[in-house]
Amino acid sequence: MMRRHWLLVGACGWVLLILMFVSKFINFSFRIPDYAERTEMFVWTLPSVTMNLQWPDKGASQPYILSSVGPSLVEPTNWQSVNEKRLELLATVCRNSSLWNLTHTTVGKFVLDRIFVCDKHKILFCQTPKVGNTQWKKVLIVLNGKFSKVEDIPENLVHDHERNGLPRLSSMTDTEIHQRLNSYFKFFIVRDPFERLISAFKDKFVKNPRFEPWYKHDIAPAIIRKYRKSHHDDSGKVGLQFEDFVRYLGDKSGRQHLDRQFGDHIIHWMTYAELCAPCDIPYNVVGHHETLEHDAPYILKAAGISDLVSYPNIPPGITRYNHTKVERYFTGISQRDVRRLYARYQGDFSLFDYQRPAFLVG
Repeated sequence: MMRRHWLLVGACGWVLLILMFVSKFINFSFRIPDYAERTEMFVWTLPSVTMNLQWPDKGASQPYILSSVGPSLVEPTNWQSVNEKRLELLATVCRNSSLWNLTHTTVGKFVLDRIFVCDKHKILFCQTPKVGNTQWKKVLIVLNGKFSKVEDIPENLVHDHERNGLPRLSSMTDTEIHQRLNSYFKFFIVRDPFERLISAFKDKFVKNPRFEPWYKHDIAPAIIRKYRKSHHDDSGKVGLQFEDFVRYLGDKSGRQHLDRQFGDHIIHWMTYAELCAPCDIPYNVVGHHETLEHDAPYILKAAGISDLVSYPNIPPGITRYNHTKVERYFTGISQRDVRRLYARYQGDFSLFDYQRPAFLVG
């Protein structure tokens, strides 16, 4: 009996020794990747910025589809997993050499002009027009201490960049830019590319609520002169038509002269890649306008500011993709013009998982 007892004790000892030896080589702890803690190496050149990025390699996982255009919308309770899948897809498309010219851009003054800075809370926000940027600017204005609540901020102040207290990244020194791009929380918002173009057209050439007369008086006539097919039959056509706008945007070589003439006013229909360089700057979050009711609280929490400021109320359904509206605007536009338009914005469709609009491009 005593011998059996000592044999049992000896066996237990050997098991413990084996476990201690194996533990040297196996790590039993699990860690969820934190995109906010990623570190990157930036290599600077003047007058623009060149960056060498180490994108996370998650292996050959199946692409995650969260499409605003699809038949259903996935709404997981853990929005961090949605953001991680979006970043995985972004990194994959960024490595696609066939789309390189549509997804990569020089990080120079133009891009840095689009990025607003909140030094107090170490946040960078890249502005992508026609996706609800006004509300995010209000959030940053509150965080910078200019106002205590977003509801108190006058609309005319938000876009007055001389008075709203939001510095642009381009206003800083190379060292300051480098430090912020490496360490700050960075995010931007996207929207279905075609629906965004419709919003830009309505806002600048139809309604023009902020009274920016140059769109109707200068830009519209220049586009009409070059791209309206028939100047002899303009009966009933008042001002720029969406068809003219589409033809201008899809003209890869011919529009460049007009774009130089229009200057920075073209930011409202430039691609996300041209505006924010998502393949050349490692953002922490890419929000989607179509799921803003989930993205907004997640961004505030991920940036560590959810207890300091609230995103303005979002009316139910107002940000969802409007298939009927898009189809109505594109009715009557030639397939050739639509294909040319899609070719220009294909990078945006691919980078952010917006599905090829089959009802437009057969």
